Amino acid sequence: MRRAMTVVASLALAGGALALPVTASAQDRAVIPASHPSWATPQAKVTDSAPSAKLSFRVYLTTRDQAGADAAARAVSDPSGPSFRQYLSPDQVRDRFAASDATLGAVRNWLSGSGFAIGDIPPNRAYVEATGTTGQVEQAFGVDLARYRVEGQVLRAADRELSVPAALSADVLGVIGVDQATALMKPDITDGSPSDVPPPAGFRNARPCSAYYGEKIDTTDPAYQGRQRPYAPCGYTPAQLRSAYGVDGVRADGTGTTVAIVDAFASPTLYADAAEYARRNDPGHPLRPSQFAQQVFPANVDQEPPDQCDAAGWYGEQTLDVEAVHAMAPGAKILYVGGSDCQDASLDEALNWIVAGHHADIISNSYGDAGEDIPAAEVRVWTQIAQQAALEGIGVYFSSGDNGDEAARLGAPSADFPASDSWVTAVGGTSLAIGKDGRTLFETGWETGKSTLTGGAYTPPYPGAYTSGSGGGTSVLFDEPFYQKGVVPDALAAQNQHGKARGRVVPDISAVGDPNTGFLIGQTQTFPDGVHYDQYRIGGTSLASPVLAGIMAVSDSLTGFHHGFVNPVLYQVAARTPAVRDVRHVDAAVMRVDYANSVDASGGLVTSARDLDWPDLTIHTTPGYDDVTGLGVPNGLAFLLLP
Repeated sequence: MRRAMTVVASLALAGGALALPVTASAQDRAVIPASHPSWATPQAKVTDSAPSAKLSFRVYLTTRDQAGADAAARAVSDPSGPSFRQYLSPDQVRDRFAASDATLGAVRNWLSGSGFAIGDIPPNRAYVEATGTTGQVEQAFGVDLARYRVEGQVLRAADRELSVPAALSADVLGVIGVDQATALMKPDITDGSPSDVPPPAGFRNARPCSAYYGEKIDTTDPAYQGRQRPYAPCGYTPAQLRSAYGVDGVRADGTGTTVAIVDAFASPTLYADAAEYARRNDPGHPLRPSQFAQQVFPANVDQEPPDQCDAAGWYGEQTLDVEAVHAMAPGAKILYVGGSDCQDASLDEALNWIVAGHHADIISNSYGDAGEDIPAAEVRVWTQIAQQAALEGIGVYFSSGDNGDEAARLGAPSADFPASDSWVTAVGGTSLAIGKDGRTLFETGWETGKSTLTGGAYTPPYPGAYTSGSGGGTSVLFDEPFYQKGVVPDALAAQNQHGKARGRVVPDISAVGDPNTGFLIGQTQTFPDGVHYDQYRIGGTSLASPVLAGIMAVSDSLTGFHHGFVNPVLYQVAARTPAVRDVRHVDAAVMRVDYANSVDASGGLVTSARDLDWPDLTIHTTPGYDDVTGLGVPNGLAFLLLP
């Protein structure tokens, strides 16, 4: 997750694509509004960029008929209309809405005339990629590039808004890659350790822990809130999660559906780890080579890489995503698509490649920004890609975030982007108690409070200090979409709007995310005794998103059609069918034991109580729709038979 929130009022949109005008600033130039990161200030400047340094960027092109695209995407997604699920092919989307030959030629000619080498154009004509020097970029866009310090990193950015020739102002949707703002994007993955990200070195869960919720009770430590609490599960297995969500025992397993996973980089042991994990933990459902494919993009030309990209952290993310999807939908094909790095120019290339070629039916994305202080071009680009996915009948799922309402980090409540985009399904997290028989004992909103046992007392006392939890809140970038009207409470939709239109609220739906009731995964890691495969419990909305994507793959397989952008259906059926089970607050906690050194008992043990639904946030788990769990969680066969 990323940055603090600075609201750009002109970004609000009503469930459709974002359309910001490019405004005139000189006789033959036009400024792209909000194309300058707010953190690139003179006070934060470290050094100028070297004029000869090379970089690649993309000029994204506007949709030819934005109003028509908005209407068509809604029509194919809205179950109340006559065009419901009459999806368009990639060719039809291109022919109706992509940039024209004239537009494409004009932008290419300007870039090549400015000295840039032109790269490949994607089939949907979403962008023109160009490569050149820093000096050429500065001349072409009328800016000076420098490196600025932000959140412990030193990143490249322009010193002012980008500008383009006025004749192209209506054709340019945005420019991605000139700045490195999205190097701050992080995976939504949580292991519950103090760093809240999986370490590059090895990690193991200490004992005691439970095979299922409530198997072992801590009777040796002081009672927490007057009760002896159960030890946290060691990590739920595929069979336990399939049972809890009712996807076992049905005549479908995801066969016929392809689930794509988008992340940065590519773990060299990704398939081997996932196959070994299935062999050990789900032997009846091996991950066959024919079920798994990878598309990894080569590194971008950029001689000023961001200071930090944490490839090892992304390796853990990829492993979790693949193993969770296969756990829920063991018959589905999995396509891993890896960006060359964690910058937006790489992640949006990966996402756009899937959509432009309709290479998958479902896309799970477990990364995002802390809040909505997002470059305007990035918002426009992600929205355009997600809308094309909806037109083609591709479901795009994003983790809602792992930091609750972000108020503690950002100083004010905020939803996280891209989960807040109106054309994606935002997946929140829950704390899940699975009993001995594999059935759900209870499920509550995931917001963790931690009290460490120190000197015989829990510090801080109940409900402890907040550590992590399901992301949620009201967007300041996106107006209330049509599918949320009449379902999301007025008080939530009106938050953060400051007298303006009602906002989009996240999440939409949830699944298990709490690392204290999390999923067991297997990954090759570096331990003191060498590099080898091992297993540990993990969580985050990074878990919730691929779990939900796997459940949707089973639903597609069972019903015989692809649900595409499912939000309009979800909000209709939740109000009148048992397909979605409401999640309500449960007063519960678990005891957790951790190795102080993350790998063994030689450095000692740390015992803590973990409250499962921390009460002191500005978002709360309530009856009906709430901004911790959304509409609720999938409810077995009724959910799998979604219309």
